[in-house]
Amino acid sequence: MSQTGILLESGTNELEIVEFFLNENLPDGKEYKGYYGVNVSKVLSIINRPEVTELPNAPHPCVLGAFNQRSRIIPLVDLALWMGKQRIKGQDTKVIITEFNRLINGFLVSGVTRIHRLSWEEIEAPDSYTDKYSSNSITGVVKIEDRIVFLIDLEKIIAELNPGAGLKLDEELDWGTEKKYTALVADDSTLIRNMLGDLLEKAGFNVLKVKNGKEAWDELERFKTVAGEKGESISSILQIVISDIEMPMVDGLNLTKRIKTDPELKSLPVILFSSLISERLRHKGESVGADDQISKPEVSLLAQKAKSLIEESLT
Repeated sequence: MSQTGILLESGTNELEIVEFFLNENLPDGKEYKGYYGVNVSKVLSIINRPEVTELPNAPHPCVLGAFNQRSRIIPLVDLALWMGKQRIKGQDTKVIITEFNRLINGFLVSGVTRIHRLSWEEIEAPDSYTDKYSSNSITGVVKIEDRIVFLIDLEKIIAELNPGAGLKLDEELDWGTEKKYTALVADDSTLIRNMLGDLLEKAGFNVLKVKNGKEAWDELERFKTVAGEKGESISSILQIVISDIEMPMVDGLNLTKRIKTDPELKSLPVILFSSLISERLRHKGESVGADDQISKPEVSLLAQKAKSLIEESLT
């Protein structure tokens, strides 16, 4: 599939998704085609289903095995099986090869349609029924033309298949918790947001948590007002912003751009903490002025970098 339309400019609050579909057999014998999407930034390539070698100790039946591509051994995950669906077999299938959290994986789907450019403002959070129907693997819902497209939470799937790859803090490090700094954390995943907040608190931070870039910006506007009334700078209230990139309403790149172009906020350190941080995509954060970019799940490195940036900004 051609990806010639991929966004080159960062901070526009837009994303591009690869739309794909799963053909499934329903319990009543009927067939159903469900439409899904994944951020183009996570996609390395799309290929026909390769020959797969079974793994002796696969963590879940949805892990069909692994295949070799360009001297890399890549696990293959059957998305339909993970989501509890009965995929129609005997049809041509595609594999979407992704890279995030510094991991490369393949996801088996029934087929791929096209790439769509969207605004994060168009994407809605899934309701409780959608969460239940999809094994809580949907991060957003968007209407495209005459159909509903569900954005898949691939990070959650891989994290559950690889528990050792989750967020964790190095307990042996001396965090020097006698001096506390305040961090504003923005992440649309309730699980990640709460875990990250807990881990940063152990590292000596006071943590304020919000679920998207819009809520983060609203908080920053409020802090500006409070600081102005006191005749102080924003750093007297808040010392750092830590933001995910993929979030509805306002994403992390657009949030960073707003902060770094605001006269009262531009000196506030911003770290992008996301599964999308890689050498291939690092230029996006650099272009909007992020002070640092750290790939999930490196929480210990995040805490160290955050303290270092704060101390530099306050000197």
